[in-house]
Amino acid sequence: MTLRFQCQSGCTRCCDTQGFVYITETDLLNIAGHLGMTAAAFEKKYVIRYPTMLRLRKPRNSQCYFLKETGCSVHPVKPVQCRTYPFWPELVENRKAWQEERARCPGIGKGPLIQIGSACEIAAEMKTAYPAQYNAD
Repeated sequence: MTLRFQCQSGCTRCCDTQGFVYITETDLLNIAGHLGMTAAAFEKKYVIRYPTMLRLRKPRNSQCYFLKETGCSVHPVKPVQCRTYPFWPELVENRKAWQEERARCPGIGKGPLIQIGSACEIAAEMKTAYPAQYNAD
C-alpha cells in the first residue's frame, strides 16, 4: 500500500468532522499553557473526564472550540489525535479505510510518499496515547 499525504493549505475538513477530540493529560497541560490558563480552569471549561480518557467538550453548532475561520487556534500544541491524522491505526492498517478516508481528506494521495514504517510509527503513537481505545486484548 502506498501512502501519500500532504496537508492542504486552508483546509480544515478533518477538524470539522462529526466526532470527538480525545486528549491526553499532556495535551491538557500544553493547551492550557498555550491559552494562558491553569490546567484546572482549562479542564473545567473545555474537558470532559471519563475514568479512562479525556475528551474536549463540543460547542453548539461546531465540532471544536478551537476551530476558527483561520484554522486551529491551538495549532502549535494540538492534541495527539489531531497531530497524527490521518495516520491513525484504523486507517494505516486497513487499505480500504485509507481509500475511504481519501474521499474526506483532500491531502490524502498528495505530497511525498510516506514509508509504511513511518506511518506505523505515527499510528503507534495513537495507540500509546489512547490505550483504552486501542487495547483490543
